[in-house]
Amino acid sequence: MKSFLVEELNEVVGGVLVGNTTQKVVGIEQMELADSNHLAFIGHKKYLSLWEKSKACVAIINEELKFEPDADRALIKVKNVDLSMAKLLELFKPDAPLLEEGIHSCAVVHSTAKIGKAVSVGAGCYIGKDVVVGDRVKLYPNVTVLDEVCIGSETVIWPGTVIRERCQVGSDCLFHPNVSIGADGFGFCPSSDGKGLMKIPHIGNVVIGNGVEIGSGSCVDRAKFSSTILGDGCKIDNLVQIAHNCKLGRCCILAGNSGLAGSVTLGDGVVIAGSVSVKDHVAIGSGAVIAGASVVISDVPAGKKMLGYPALEYQDALKSWAIMRKSIRN
Repeated sequence: MKSFLVEELNEVVGGVLVGNTTQKVVGIEQMELADSNHLAFIGHKKYLSLWEKSKACVAIINEELKFEPDADRALIKVKNVDLSMAKLLELFKPDAPLLEEGIHSCAVVHSTAKIGKAVSVGAGCYIGKDVVVGDRVKLYPNVTVLDEVCIGSETVIWPGTVIRERCQVGSDCLFHPNVSIGADGFGFCPSSDGKGLMKIPHIGNVVIGNGVEIGSGSCVDRAKFSSTILGDGCKIDNLVQIAHNCKLGRCCILAGNSGLAGSVTLGDGVVIAGSVSVKDHVAIGSGAVIAGASVVISDVPAGKKMLGYPALEYQDALKSWAIMRKSIRN
């Protein structure tokens, strides 16, 4: 079991230590569930009352909060509690499930596939014709990689993920269970006799940059032609839909249950909150933020914060809601 002195934890986060404790910290826990050898977090003053009742021996606290610890308890004051939390969670992170280096005897690898150094391929994986897998890639059990896919070095792909033919995945990516990359986009048109629908072929691919993380159950569809593109550093939550021919810039964030219709363009650093829907062919400028459950039906300039259905500039949406409430009361 990992354990650390409070001084060691303070060194990791670069904070200011107030008080002290001789108790070694063996883990991180919610304030109300913590034991005497646990660390907790205080990011807001509303949690101070929980700290008073908690058994935790150490807390990471926002430096703006004026508060002193009890006897044999310590506070580590930091500028950014969330960043400190990330560093400490990394410190206490348990080892990943065992996946031995090499190709499992129950995996199927086509003879033309090129497999890099120190690659791990789990049981039940399928690697198709002319696939290229970079060094130190990890494919957990039951991953499917179809023909002519290229996967960059250090990428980790969890069970159930399917990467369809001709798609490209960068280095140091992380795909959680049951991700779908390169399925057909949703495209149909009326048949010539007017009695049915004709499927529109999607002959493009998906190109994913370096350092991209995609959550469980999310789908990135292939382009009708050319490529659906996710730029370096994008972070995609669970159950997100990215449709055909979308183009995402660098370091975009899409939260759970959000969806981009076909040919949406996002600039760099766009933030899409949970359950947001974006209409096809809309462009959202760099640094824009779309608040939760909003519906975007027209282009959004860079740096704007949008809210509502249809989405308006944040303050305008709040004003319109206030006027509506007032009219209802009257």
